[in-house]
Amino acid sequence: MTLDIPDQVRKTVIADGNESWLDELPGLVDSLAQEWSLMIGFSFAGGHAALAVEATLADRTPAVLKIGVPGRDIRQEATVLRLANGGGCAKLLGEDVGRRALLLERLGPPMYDIVVDPANRHNLLCDVAVRLWHPIGPDIDLPTGAKLAEQYADRLPELWEQAGRPCSPATVADALNCMNRRRLAHDDRSAVLVHGDIHEMNALRARDGSYKLIDPAGLRAEPACDLGTIVRCNPDLGDDLWTRTEQLASRTGVDITAIWEWGTIHRVVSGVYACSIGFQPFGDLLLAEADRLTL
Repeated sequence: MTLDIPDQVRKTVIADGNESWLDELPGLVDSLAQEWSLMIGFSFAGGHAALAVEATLADRTPAVLKIGVPGRDIRQEATVLRLANGGGCAKLLGEDVGRRALLLERLGPPMYDIVVDPANRHNLLCDVAVRLWHPIGPDIDLPTGAKLAEQYADRLPELWEQAGRPCSPATVADALNCMNRRRLAHDDRSAVLVHGDIHEMNALRARDGSYKLIDPAGLRAEPACDLGTIVRCNPDLGDDLWTRTEQLASRTGVDITAIWEWGTIHRVVSGVYACSIGFQPFGDLLLAEADRLTL
């Protein structure tokens, strides 16, 4: 089988010292295609942690075969997709956790390419998030929002140093304070299934004209965790982020302070991480806004 492997996937695998996996990949895809009766098409560009290729089921249903790169554990994503069952996320059609493979509903283009008005995008992202949220108990093997906040707090100061201190110390301190408050606010009794990284490139159009999310990180957390990513995104739009937060709170009934604090967390962590890997101008734009809001 001839397989087109996107450059970003290839670079990630080589950088991690797993180049031999690239030679094994065509055989792996062929094996999965035979087991799931798939016709394989073109590879999708974008992303670096998984190969995604067009697939068609025996009944001609269009699908996507997704295979995580070595070191990528897809169990968490599979759990989220199984729980969502097509509501708010792409429907899971098959899984092989041992081979890091998922068979997914094929969706259309991303919201970013279709919806021009940013305010409309924010509303649509909010609506798709609400469709995904539903209560899940501590018996579900997903990390909590409290655990995420704790991990971010442990990692941020070191990452900030490694990135060359790309924002003010006050901004880092503000983010750390928000992490501590959101950690303490976690309550298993009110936790819901959240995506963890909602943005316009992760929301694709479904056949019925609605949008569904892909690439869920997956958490048991307060809904504000997802809304905070909507507050974080589009740092160059120039709109008032507090007004955006108020609108999201009004639309969902979620506590406005919790949304704002998760927005701060996502903005600073994403900005510092983007700067550390040279993903610009996204990182600088996020942190410039973070510094302005901290002062």
